[in-house]
Amino acid sequence: MQPQRNHSKSVLRTIRDYAIITVAMLIGVIGLNLFLVPNQITMGGTMGIAEIVYWGTGIPTQYTYFVINAALLLAALKVLGWRFCIKTIYAVTVFTVGSTIFQWLGGMNAHLLADQKFMACIVGGVFMGTSVGLGLSAGGSTGGSDVVAAMVHKYRDVSLGHIILFCDLTIITSSYVVLRDWEKVLYGYVLLFIVSFCVDYVVNSLHRSVQFFIISEKWEEIGEAINKIADRGCSTLNGNGFYSKRPIKVLFCLAKKSESSVIFDLIDEIDPEAFVAQSPVIGVYGQGFDHVRARKKISLEEIKKEIEA
Repeated sequence: MQPQRNHSKSVLRTIRDYAIITVAMLIGVIGLNLFLVPNQITMGGTMGIAEIVYWGTGIPTQYTYFVINAALLLAALKVLGWRFCIKTIYAVTVFTVGSTIFQWLGGMNAHLLADQKFMACIVGGVFMGTSVGLGLSAGGSTGGSDVVAAMVHKYRDVSLGHIILFCDLTIITSSYVVLRDWEKVLYGYVLLFIVSFCVDYVVNSLHRSVQFFIISEKWEEIGEAINKIADRGCSTLNGNGFYSKRPIKVLFCLAKKSESSVIFDLIDEIDPEAFVAQSPVIGVYGQGFDHVRARKKISLEEIKKEIEA
């Protein structure tokens, strides 16, 4: 039964990831085509290059975007693997098709916030940052500098937003060649910071974890429920009540922030009088959570030498 259960969970997780990527790309289509391109606000990455090509030659952004990403993904296959690249290919395809349909329906003619470029920059940045963050959290990306960021982030615990920021500065600055307006280039810099902030916020929000300390006479029932229903592990700690002088059992549990309501419901159903302490944790690494990413690979021999020194 266990392999079948794991297979079902894997299928559901895959479906969820692709659904999130689809929504993320459609959000990006709206942000780019409704707020940024009509107001000549340059993004970074392949989208920024596609914008510059569009303003200079009139070639629709989605075509340039698709061609550049196709070449970039071929180079990323060895580093990121097929799973990431397939999701990214799917994301790029959805974005390309979505942009084509959006333009076919006349969405570009809407040109919202035409007289309020700074507001268009903020709104477009929130849309694009949310799009990129959701895509990365589901194991895919919008391509371009996101792919570069994902390759670096695979081996180093570096902020995704900072990597994207570093990759995109040159592209935004180069838009002056076509736009001939430093004010519009400055809007691009502002947009870049907004997108970077939103990417970090979305990714970190979806990976928040919490810890529980649960004291209850029904600790075994609560532990079983958390294991089987919430699908989270627990540890039992031995303690003593200072006032009662009696031995007690304390359940310690780590879970995703999104799972905390389920755990609270289980505790309340089994023992409404249970004493529960919940607190956020900065990072949780291991099975079922994030993987440890070292900033610098170091061998056991080097660790021993540092200790002896």
